[in-house]
Parts: sequence; structure tokens; C-alpha cells
Amino acid sequence: MATDEHVTIERGLGPDGRVALVRFDRGDAINALSPSAMRQLRAAARSFEDDIETSVVVLTGSARAFSAGFDLKNDERKASADEGLGALRRSIAVGPRMCRAWHEMEQVTIAAIEGFCIGGGAALAVSLDFRVCARGAHFRIPEVALGMNMSWGSIPRMLQLMGPARTKQAVMLASERIQAEQAYEWGLVEHLAEDGSALAAAMALANRIAAEPPLPVKMTKATVNRLSGALDDLASHMDLDQFVLTTKSEDFNEGVAAFFERRPPRFRGR
Repeated sequence: MATDEHVTIERGLGPDGRVALVRFDRGDAINALSPSAMRQLRAAARSFEDDIETSVVVLTGSARAFSAGFDLKNDERKASADEGLGALRRSIAVGPRMCRAWHEMEQVTIAAIEGFCIGGGAALAVSLDFRVCARGAHFRIPEVALGMNMSWGSIPRMLQLMGPARTKQAVMLASERIQAEQAYEWGLVEHLAEDGSALAAAMALANRIAAEPPLPVKMTKATVNRLSGALDDLASHMDLDQFVLTTKSEDFNEGVAAFFERRPPRFRGR
């Protein structure tokens, strides 16, 4: 078993040892995505690039949360902003690079989701091939309510899963929770499980996929992803710079301040 500060990797599971399990657990109640955690998750995905023995990778969070999204209390982004635009862009790129690494994996990927899956956590989840969600879990996309755009390449991926109207609803109505049953109806998740059983259900799905011939499974994934995502770059190549732009707005500062002060934000469009 390979272990990092927040991420552990266990290989050799399932039929013929073709299943791997990646756990992301910061040992707290929210499982936020700090820059360090995102780098570890990106490295975990990339560690499978030359792994021809693994056919399926399951990613799970803690028992209480898949992830609360980007850690707004982390000081690295603020320090980067103080160093100038180039440093800020480099810092912000950590999230999309993590999601891209998981999206581009040859292996079939499955997210096992308990508790909440918020913001960047949802962006990571939709980067995978399948999502198994506990019935008591929920999603929320709070970026707009914080005065920023939803980025990390997630809009095209959500669009493929839910269609235009549901994607707009999920992102624009940032204060609304998307409960597990609703997420299933919308197509945001593919499988529901009883609370506490999301990982077991995800592993069962992984075992079924791993029992199939590995090469045509990988070929099928690659073909479907290329066809369905052929135009994604046209929509997502600018979302990093859009994110940078929104962080320079008064509304962003107001949104983050209101979040920490637990009050309604007062946006002014500037």
C-alpha cells in the first residue's frame, strides 16, 4: 500500500488483482481540498499511467465527506496572489490539473461518495467515469455564491451528464443542495447505495468491470470519452483565466467574506 499525507493507494484487489482503491481522507470533518491534497490526488492518478495490471480505480473520501471542495482558509493562494498574476495562475491551475489527471486515466474510475460533495469535490467527482452515492449524501456547487465561476473543466462534464438546464440549475442556484435521489434522477450519479455502503457498492461495480476483458474495456472508455468530449476544450480552456478574473472582483471578496461571516452576500456586479 502506497501512503501519502492525505492519500493512500491499495492495489491488487478484486478479480485477478485488477482493482485499486484510492482513499482521500484528511482526518477531519470536511475533507477540504488544500493545494497539497490536490497535488497528492493528481500524483495518485498519474501513478497508474504505466500500470497495465489495474483495470479499475475506486476513489473515496472519508466516511463523513467525499470533499467540501477547495480549502478557502489555505494561505497558499493568498501568498501566490501577492506574488503577481503569473503566480496566481500557477496556484489556481492545481485544481484543474488534478481533475484532468483523473479524467484522462486509462483505467475505469469510480467515485464512492458519502456525506457531502461540494464545489471542487463535485468537480473531482464528475472527472471520473461513474459515481456511486449514498442516499444520505448531497452535492452543492457554491462557486457562484462566492462570486466566482465554476471552473476546473467541470461545466462540460456536468453538461454531458445532466444536460443544459440541469447544469445551469446546479451551478447558478448555488445555495441549493442536490440530494442523492435528485442527483440520480438528473444523471449526476449512476448508482445509489445505503448510507455507509457507497464504497462497498463501488467496489462491487469495480469487480464486475474488472472481470471483463481489460483491453476492450479501456478502448471503449477512450472512444466514448473522445467522442463525447470532442468540443470540451472550446468551452473550458478559458475557465482558469475566468476564475482569475473573478478573484479580482469586489463580488468575490464580498462572497468569501459573507461565507465566513455566515451572512447573506450583497453582490453589486463589480
